[in-house]
Amino acid sequence: MKKGICLGCVPGALEEKFRLAKDAGFHGVEIGTVDTDDESRNLKALADKYGLEIPSIMNSAHWQYPLSSPDPEVRKKSVEGMMKSLKSAAIVGANTVLLVPAVVNPDVCYEDAYATSQKEIKELAKVAEDLKVNISIENVWNNFLLSPIEFAKYIDEIGSKYVNAYFDVGNILIYGFPQHWIRTLGSRIKKVHVKGFRVGPKTFTFLLDSDINWTAVMQSFKDIGYDDYITAEMGTYSSFPDQTVYDISAHLGRIFAGK
Repeated sequence: MKKGICLGCVPGALEEKFRLAKDAGFHGVEIGTVDTDDESRNLKALADKYGLEIPSIMNSAHWQYPLSSPDPEVRKKSVEGMMKSLKSAAIVGANTVLLVPAVVNPDVCYEDAYATSQKEIKELAKVAEDLKVNISIENVWNNFLLSPIEFAKYIDEIGSKYVNAYFDVGNILIYGFPQHWIRTLGSRIKKVHVKGFRVGPKTFTFLLDSDINWTAVMQSFKDIGYDDYITAEMGTYSSFPDQTVYDISAHLGRIFAGK
């Protein structure tokens, strides 16, 4: 497996982020959506300079403009955001764009969110297939896809090999056990986010200070044959924030080793 970290979780100016990620032992960085092709090319140049990959992009439009919105103008803006992310992925060499597929709230019922978001993603999948970039759906606290069986069904019904899962180990603890979800989703998982989580107080933590059974989680990844990026997504220490990046890398190394 490869160690990844979200670029926004690395302190410092832009180039310093890449240097620090490389120095700490990461293989790649996940970037957010950028506005222009020149920005994408600059990020790609920095990654190349420091010998890093950009394996994935975190789409940014899906919360403000969810694909499940009953307003077609809102959905249009969401689609435009994903198109921007997919194009950027093709430029930087990323094979994955993370997507939050829908948001269920008092104004959007579950059934409508399911049907509306699937319809939009099926159209986006055509672009993803042309660009050879995965649209990987992440499990987040959006009141949607609340079981691994439903998550798998939702993906399968879209019917594209370029639509799959971006599994977040920490996020899922509020709903169940990540090792179970991993086995159910199986080969649908194309990328993985990690962060720690404490179930009782419902707070995110660093990796080794959490309720996650890392031994069971890593065994599940081994069982399904997952051997791609495990990307850390968490904040920094209040003092000496650069040390956070080294510690996260060391924690991932210990998790990978399993002992």
